[in-house]
Amino acid sequence: MFLLAVMAYDHYVAICNPLLYMVVMSPKVCMQLAMGPILYSFSVALLHTVVTFQLIYCGPNVINHFYCDDVPLMAHVCSDTSLKEILIFIFAGFNMISSLTTVLISYLHIVATILRIQSSEGRCKAFLNCGSHLTTVTICYGTLIFMYLQPKSNHSLDMDKMASVFYTIVIPMLSPMIYSLRNQEVKNVLRTAIDKCYVLPLINFKM
Repeated sequence: MFLLAVMAYDHYVAICNPLLYMVVMSPKVCMQLAMGPILYSFSVALLHTVVTFQLIYCGPNVINHFYCDDVPLMAHVCSDTSLKEILIFIFAGFNMISSLTTVLISYLHIVATILRIQSSEGRCKAFLNCGSHLTTVTICYGTLIFMYLQPKSNHSLDMDKMASVFYTIVIPMLSPMIYSLRNQEVKNVLRTAIDKCYVLPLINFKM
């Protein structure tokens, strides 16, 4: 989520302050923006791991999920889980709200700048540059909010499993495809492949 926020800020600088881009997004700043989320995520994961190992578990040792995630693991806890639930809610809420706020503010400035562009071609190009990132943001935040910021009474492990598929499998799989479609060479290869698979056989059939 924070890396998506960093990408939104990068788009903001590139579109709203293009002449200062190389100064604002210097290699040092880029390294800090990349390492910050990694170090923060490691610290949060370490805290959750320590708290998880303090809990007492009972019942079957089979987790009704694709992997050992926090929410389905809580179903097997016999001790008090209030601290764990509070930590999950606080960190999930902070991560989503702070990163999503950064994304929204960045794109509000981006949209305002794009609307001031006189050329329709320039506006279209700017929107296309942001479209792939917005698609990824929408899928990612939608599934994570559904997964972690709903009341405990509404939780369904089966629905959680479906939601987790999106942010663990679908999003990582789609992201390279979404961003690659911005590349003209990839578009040409894809168009050629489609022609070979569908257009040429159809022409031969008609002949």
